[in-house]
Amino acid sequence: MVCPFCDIDQEKTRILEKGENFFVVFSNPRLMPGHILIVPNRHIEKISELNKEEKTEMLELIVKWQEKILEKISAGCDIRQNFRPFQKDSRLKLGHFHVHLQPRDFKDELYEKCQIYETEMFHDLNEKELDKMMKLFL
Repeated sequence: MVCPFCDIDQEKTRILEKGENFFVVFSNPRLMPGHILIVPNRHIEKISELNKEEKTEMLELIVKWQEKILEKISAGCDIRQNFRPFQKDSRLKLGHFHVHLQPRDFKDELYEKCQIYETEMFHDLNEKELDKMMKLFL
């Protein structure tokens, strides 16, 4: 599969902003109107592969575009990045690192269809689990 971010059609795709190391584009497919992606020009898979300059530019773009979303589209904004090497690349999953900015409002469609059920998935962090995780991370 050819990477659509590496082989992006600049004529057909409406790129919102081009930086030195990243570009900002509408997500297609998208979860909600205004769903955008912050994508590095360089093909990498994980955030840890970004250099310092790229990390700085990425964060500046995230802040800038989140503020645009909050000013013009919605009351909230989710910022999300997924790393799922266990899934095959498809129209919905790409191995090219990118960050999602998703406009959100109270009880929006995404909440009503799936996130309403998240409350059932949260569990209290008990001492045994905390100790185990501390040993793994430290």
